[in-house]
Amino acid sequence: MNAEVKRLEESRKRKVHWKRWGPYLSERQWGTVREDYSPYGTAWEFFPHDHARSRAYRWGEDGIMGISDRHQLVCFALAFWNGRDPILKERLFGLTGNEGNHGEDVKEYYFYLDSTPTHSYMKALYKYPQVEFPYGKLVEENRQRNRSDFEYELLDTGAFDENRYFDVFTEYAKASAEDILIKITATNRGPAEADLSLLPTIWFRNTWSWGLDAYRPTLRAIQQLSIPKEYGIPGSGAIEVEHKAHGQRWLLCEGEPELLFTENETNARKLFGGENRTSYVKDGINDYVVHGNRDAINLEKTGTKASALYRLRLAPGASATLRLRLTNQEPKIARMSAPRLVIAGAPQTELLGQNFDSILALRRTEADEFYAKPAPKGLSKDAKNVQRQAFAGLLWSKQFYHLDVRTWLDGDPAGPPPPEGRKKGRNHEWSNLYNADVISMPDKWEYPWYAAWDLAFHCIPLAQIDPDFAKEQLTLLFREWYMHPNGQLPAYEWAFGDVNPPVHAWAAWRVYKIERRVRGTADRAFLESAFHKLLLNFTWWVNRKDAEGMNIFQGGFLGLDNIGVFDRSAPLPTGGFLEQSDGTSWMGMYCLNMLAIALELARENPAYDNVASKFFEHFVHIAQAMNDRGPGGIELWDNHDGFYYDVLHLPNGDRHYLKVRSLVGLIPLLAVETFEQDVVDRLPGFKRRMQWFIDNHPDVRAHFETSQTAKGLRGLLSLVDRGQLERVLRYLLDESEFLSPHGVRAISMFHKDNPYVLHVNGTEHRVDYEPAESRTALFGGNSNWRGPVWFPINFLLIEALQKFHHFYGDTLTVELPSGSGRQASLWQAAAELSRRLTRIFLRSDDGHRPVYGGLEKFQNDPYWRDLIYFHEYFHGDNGAGIGASHQTGWTGLVAKLIEQSGEGM
Repeated sequence: MNAEVKRLEESRKRKVHWKRWGPYLSERQWGTVREDYSPYGTAWEFFPHDHARSRAYRWGEDGIMGISDRHQLVCFALAFWNGRDPILKERLFGLTGNEGNHGEDVKEYYFYLDSTPTHSYMKALYKYPQVEFPYGKLVEENRQRNRSDFEYELLDTGAFDENRYFDVFTEYAKASAEDILIKITATNRGPAEADLSLLPTIWFRNTWSWGLDAYRPTLRAIQQLSIPKEYGIPGSGAIEVEHKAHGQRWLLCEGEPELLFTENETNARKLFGGENRTSYVKDGINDYVVHGNRDAINLEKTGTKASALYRLRLAPGASATLRLRLTNQEPKIARMSAPRLVIAGAPQTELLGQNFDSILALRRTEADEFYAKPAPKGLSKDAKNVQRQAFAGLLWSKQFYHLDVRTWLDGDPAGPPPPEGRKKGRNHEWSNLYNADVISMPDKWEYPWYAAWDLAFHCIPLAQIDPDFAKEQLTLLFREWYMHPNGQLPAYEWAFGDVNPPVHAWAAWRVYKIERRVRGTADRAFLESAFHKLLLNFTWWVNRKDAEGMNIFQGGFLGLDNIGVFDRSAPLPTGGFLEQSDGTSWMGMYCLNMLAIALELARENPAYDNVASKFFEHFVHIAQAMNDRGPGGIELWDNHDGFYYDVLHLPNGDRHYLKVRSLVGLIPLLAVETFEQDVVDRLPGFKRRMQWFIDNHPDVRAHFETSQTAKGLRGLLSLVDRGQLERVLRYLLDESEFLSPHGVRAISMFHKDNPYVLHVNGTEHRVDYEPAESRTALFGGNSNWRGPVWFPINFLLIEALQKFHHFYGDTLTVELPSGSGRQASLWQAAAELSRRLTRIFLRSDDGHRPVYGGLEKFQNDPYWRDLIYFHEYFHGDNGAGIGASHQTGWTGLVAKLIEQSGEGM
């Protein structure tokens, strides 16, 4: 058994807590809703970046390439100073939602290079300019740009001209679950000698200032464990770390760094003109290093925040390596040929010497062995690198997320009472929500909070390498301290009550099947538990989102932000409401996912075949409503165009199609499921009720087909019949409509020359094909569903095509692309779509990666070109990455596509 697989098994059985420590720090805690105590919910302004170095956080911590324990009580990260910056680089900088011309945007270059699921080995890279970091220039230049302009990036400022920057690599390796080796390698890429102050920093999350728990943990220098360099060895320094949750441990630092101590307390005097609670405050180390203020640090060398200051001077191309160790192994000095730090209970084992290097090398090798499995045979080195970094990004994007909404609304005993308006403001209806868990984030800087439907997609590639963590993530959302008592799942912290697509039954079913394939055993207890909670959520949808009780659903924006003519989460300017093609289709898909789960559970418990019948019947009613509303209504299927649209339902009873060719009209394809005769034959009650329903509802047959296979009958349930499928696929596979060289666009390119325009009360509402950044401010303007390629829907479309092929086989072929005259099966179409998505990240024949568009440094520089960003979405014409740059969450689905379809070059 591979060593990492063994660690995963020990973790699953709770024999060894290999996941207690990991990359659980946020990359941005400032500017979040949970740190916002303003009267009007202005989170960006209430806690800005400029406050972060001086102000204690209430709910979490942030840092660069950092780690923490699962409850973020003890934190470790890196800080830097190049001798020119006005502040220490302790956290990543970016623009707020109101500063960026396309919303919030991180303005740094950092990369997740590797991680195993237990974080037994991790590696990341941060690129730090040697010139003064252009904080003000980035803000001012972007402020002057509008939504039609490109964003002004750090590379544009000249900060990396002549390669005047440092590459700082950080590696972590676990000698045991509680013994973590840290190797930091800094390299001067520039043409001249340059200074770098490097500060590995350890600190405690402030849990003592809020009037709830007065316990204050301590850090202190251990002078008797210091070894000077005079013995001809690197020397060492030591910091004792004591916290009641973890007991005693030590941060051991190679060399003779200057150990600096302060408190993780707010500098109230600086920020607010008040009195400080303590003599030393959060920005004390900053003030000492940058301004030389010795009074800012505790010379007694104790506190709740400490740094080991290494002052380096690096020649061009030169590197410096630092070794540190955060360990629960009590150290002592042993006299060998020279004094050495060793484990007190095993004095032959050096803590920072040869033993350190051998453990690090072993963990690297074990990581290589572990990742050989999900890489298909014959995969190129480039594709393996893309897949490996996709997994790394997913695993580095774990974060401890903490928020108790009731406490957040009421305020802390030691703090001022929050504004009265908060009691009826943002998230006030979610007082049940108490989160204090490690959760997979979409992007730990741009979206350092979980998003319910994003998380469902994260779980698919995560299940390939760590099924337990994938199951834990879905189970968390179903817990009573997450799920609302009415059954709604929390969307995200900006508005927990927003509505995301109901994809969690699909995710639970897929994770169940992936684990069965990976491990050879199926976790029925997980599936059954998830099913029970999903019943509550399904009922919430039925009761809240079917306005007329006609099985036609609304839902609001449903994760597709600005895709519609109107803001679909706001009251319509016309009055009335929207009958949403995607909302109704998601519910059709939800029914089929629940049906599939119920049939699986009924294999061992026949009680579930009654529930299966319920979801079969509900699906058929939805299918009928979408496609035939009878004389009093208008179906969502437009037979003239051969496409699905939203229907505007006006107060006077009139209904009109909103004829935008978008993903809204493709999502009906996702509601498809096949099942085999042997499954039905084992459930006579379900079979009998299903047959009765078919016999007494003749129109059911339009959405329920059967075909003969070698093993008996095979059934197909689908919102679209074969004729509708073929007509919609002509749009989907048309390169002048939806099919781009890099996947399916969110809106058809048809609207480039034919914008959809609707005039209401003297106002023009318009939808154009916009393949890149959004030109609208809907939902903050930081994402765009009007043309780019998005991985989650593309992934579901691939699965849908595979299911249709499983039923129709080669009896149904399509032109690929439309109009080409080349016929392909739906399986081949799915594979082609998968390869187009994968090629976004792979080097083409000319050596360029589409994801990096015209970014010359990323395309050609040997120190940049193999570093992969997994963007939020991609240009609808050329595949260039857009939006959040580290959204490995759902874009990490590329790791699954590579596994199942290869690279297709």
